[in-house]
Amino acid sequence: MQVSRYDVVVAGGGHNGLVAAAYLAKAGRRVLVLERFGHLGGLAVSAQAFPGVDARVSRYSYLVSLLPTKVVRDLGLALELKTRRFASYTPVGETGLLVDNGDAGRTEASFAAVTGGTKDLDAWRRFYAMTADVAARVAPTLLEPLTDRAGLRKVVADDEAWRDLFERPIGAVVGERFGDDTVRGVVLTDALIGTFADPDVDLLANKCFLYHVVGDGTGDWNVPVGGMGAVSGGLAEIARASGAEIRTGAEVVAIDPATGEVTFRDSAGEHVVTGGHVLANLPPAVLARLLGETPERPEGAQLKVNMVLSRLPRLKDPAVDPREAFSGTFHINESRDQLAAAYAQAAAGLVPELPPAEVYCHSLTDPSILGADLRASGAQTMTLFGLHMPARLFGRDGAKEEALRRTIASIDSVLAEPIESCLLRTPAGELCLEAKTPVDLEREAGLPGGHIFHRDLSWPFAESGADGRWGVETAHERLLLCGAGARRGGGVSGIPGHNAAMAVLG
Repeated sequence: MQVSRYDVVVAGGGHNGLVAAAYLAKAGRRVLVLERFGHLGGLAVSAQAFPGVDARVSRYSYLVSLLPTKVVRDLGLALELKTRRFASYTPVGETGLLVDNGDAGRTEASFAAVTGGTKDLDAWRRFYAMTADVAARVAPTLLEPLTDRAGLRKVVADDEAWRDLFERPIGAVVGERFGDDTVRGVVLTDALIGTFADPDVDLLANKCFLYHVVGDGTGDWNVPVGGMGAVSGGLAEIARASGAEIRTGAEVVAIDPATGEVTFRDSAGEHVVTGGHVLANLPPAVLARLLGETPERPEGAQLKVNMVLSRLPRLKDPAVDPREAFSGTFHINESRDQLAAAYAQAAAGLVPELPPAEVYCHSLTDPSILGADLRASGAQTMTLFGLHMPARLFGRDGAKEEALRRTIASIDSVLAEPIESCLLRTPAGELCLEAKTPVDLEREAGLPGGHIFHRDLSWPFAESGADGRWGVETAHERLLLCGAGARRGGGVSGIPGHNAAMAVLG
């Protein structure tokens, strides 16, 4: 059997694999990308989720923060990102906490109404000035060879920031810095997205928080015009135009790390190709199975709900326009005490009674994802991300339905009307609502345990010699990680793809 030879074979056509392929093809390497699905992009895709409804929903991942401007410029990615004026809104009784980046006076008045003064606002400004400085210093290092702990501490150059973000549990830090329970919860949510951890004791929450505030040196969470599919679609076009060969419907079934042989299966049968390097844009647990090793068992912890609304729901707070509240992050029962109660219940194997969650409406910032008729009708998309919903909860019949029912009740508890009254229906009469649990993500997307980061996040520095020069190396010289499970992975960033390409290029 004749074996085709490539300089690099990329197993997995998610956005990180496409970033790696584009860099390598532009450098003149012969590259093959193998993707088992019929589409590219992994979880960074857009889809018409509801039959007959002309709305392209970012079905899994939905915002862009970590994608470096350098990667966009290096590759010539024509991607438009829109900022959100309103950072967040958190309902509290008949009022709410509004963080308006365009009106400092309005934010100050909102803090005063919710917290009874300006003390927490002053603390908020000091805290986020600190994280902004850390972000500006740390972000460039994510595209450089790994430094060690001491090296990154020198980069941060702020002993207080280092202690509070890297060494002390973020829950304790937030508890000391802020007095109001609502404000504490708003800060802590960034430590818990896709991460099941107790922020009072577990530094895993610190790692999650760090990646959420570092972003592209700013920590901004921006809306991709056209949806997440615009990110992956643009990367695929660049990789192909640069000479990379991309095959969809091609599932990798074996990798020989010693020889670089990759066996894959498509509709025509089984094939073998050889790469000078093999880049695995796969969860480490999947890679371990392909290598005949014992895989780890990560656990995802989120409930994702996609909706299309006929109109925005009314708020209890008449002073805030729903278009303002829902264009940023809308926090639902996410005070510190509510987060702690939900964690304790989930850790005990119970679906939280009042699930904490957050929503935002992509179409308020980017109406291009809606067809003309939907736009004219006033329809909007709504994305919900539920916290403290670990995979362990969904091993029994009815658990998903219970989690969704309680999550909808949680939304309703902070609105002036039931969310269901605002849901659009398909031409067949079905509600435009779909929910994805970690079990669904494992079944549909092949993510072990439904973990959206492929496995628990790691510090952005080398903790041992095994982490290699770029954080993508494995025990096998020819085999590199290039997906979210690499060090400095997680989220829609392209960083592991860039770093794997740099490791190949030397």
